[in-house]
Amino acid sequence: MTTALDLHPALTRPELLAEPVARALAGWPPASAEPVKVAAIDPELADTAAFCDRYDVAPADSANCVVIAAKRGGTVGYAACVIAATTRADVNGLVRRRLDARKASFAPVDMVLAATGMEYGGITPIGLPADWPVLIDAAVAAHPGVVVGSGIRGSKLWVPGRLLAELPGAEVVPDLGVPIA
Repeated sequence: MTTALDLHPALTRPELLAEPVARALAGWPPASAEPVKVAAIDPELADTAAFCDRYDVAPADSANCVVIAAKRGGTVGYAACVIAATTRADVNGLVRRRLDARKASFAPVDMVLAATGMEYGGITPIGLPADWPVLIDAAVAAHPGVVVGSGIRGSKLWVPGRLLAELPGAEVVPDLGVPIA
């Protein structure tokens, strides 16, 4: 991937990571953590379209992590979905069924930020609460490396898709992302 990003081994730049992300990466075996890179970015450009345009990253090389609230009866559970930036999560179809929920929707931002210790626009699947399932689109898992959030708006991670698929609670799901028309 050729971009305008100045990538560094993520564990050498903990100031560019949200605390839960740094803690999670530090717990990985060195061979797994070593390929994960981080780059500082303008926090005003953290949103996918602006980021891809400014840093010359193809949207197909970028992934988004969205948090879903899954409701069944009086119980609400949360899960993360990691999809290519060229797609949207099939929340009311595949995600709802996969989570065995009656209703699924994007989780309230305030709750997500409080539960994750991350910033809006920087949510990443690395370092999420241990009891949250992490659904990874099969195309993301197969990608040689995608750009995802770092937990803060001021940086991005570059992570091999196979490592995302190995996250605790991760499940690779074909067709999780639906192409944006």
